[in-house]
Amino acid sequence: MILLFPPSSFTILNNINIRLAYGELGTLNFKFPPKLLNSVKMSKESIAFIGTGVMGRSMAGHLLSSGYLVNVYNRTQSKADELVAAGASWCDSPAIAASGADIVITIVGFPKDVEEVYLGDDGILANAKSGSLIIDMTTSSPMLAKKIAAAAAEKGIGALDAPVSGGDLGAKEARLSIMVGGSQTDFDRAQPVFEVMGKNIQLQGEAGSGQYTKMVNQIAIASGMMGICEAMAYARKSGLDPFTVLKSIETGAAGSWSLSNLAPRALKGDFAPGFYVKHFIKDMRIAIESADEMGLELPGLKLAKSLYDKLAAQGGEDNGTQALLKLYQ
Repeated sequence: MILLFPPSSFTILNNINIRLAYGELGTLNFKFPPKLLNSVKMSKESIAFIGTGVMGRSMAGHLLSSGYLVNVYNRTQSKADELVAAGASWCDSPAIAASGADIVITIVGFPKDVEEVYLGDDGILANAKSGSLIIDMTTSSPMLAKKIAAAAAEKGIGALDAPVSGGDLGAKEARLSIMVGGSQTDFDRAQPVFEVMGKNIQLQGEAGSGQYTKMVNQIAIASGMMGICEAMAYARKSGLDPFTVLKSIETGAAGSWSLSNLAPRALKGDFAPGFYVKHFIKDMRIAIESADEMGLELPGLKLAKSLYDKLAAQGGEDNGTQALLKLYQ
């Protein structure tokens, strides 16, 4: 018997058995298209990666380079061209991408996008197979993460919320910090995948805990970015060379990732997004809403958001977060 498999199928070779991600089993006399034969990987779970923007493109690329079979989808198809050229398979919808995958990873823009892609009538959960694992790496609402996890459990699907920190450089260099919420079992299953994309990987607790941790991260960054921009504005105004100032202060108590990586970009007038202003505003909004639910007042965060709102109103929403320095010039 000769079995032919389309290039879009996920396949895993194990002696004389082929397990398709669609659940079919075949034995003996397998005949593969040459391109697919070259991409068969041993003992790797198949992955659907949805969202190949500034962060996702690099993250999916690392998975491909590490031998995973990856299906990709992005609303703007051209943003996935580089991945397809590297061996990923393009899918015309999240549903198609998810339907055959062992693990589904998403990193999209806003909570409304997350909700639509997971819970929509033709979304991931309506099409993912039982026993698969979904991982949302978008910075999103903790309450939405809990809702998705509960819906997934009803279908026998594992779920993790796993937002990341480290920006475009962290994604490119595979050294993201990954904050995870969900069960230990699902975390252990995802660990090899996470290790391809990041370095600091921590299970924070049950569903939603990854998103709560990311809010902590964003709260710290928000006030920190104000301090960095004010410090650089002060250095310039006083007649100092701000780049020389950075050499002195970035290794001391004032040091931070943002100071070392974003301040030099801003000083050079490089406002290209490693992380979009519009997405940071979204994160701060989520954090403020979450804090309000807890009865917690965060004046520094609210001030930072008001400044970023002003920057966005001036046309800076598609700049990187370091563009806050524009308000001080």
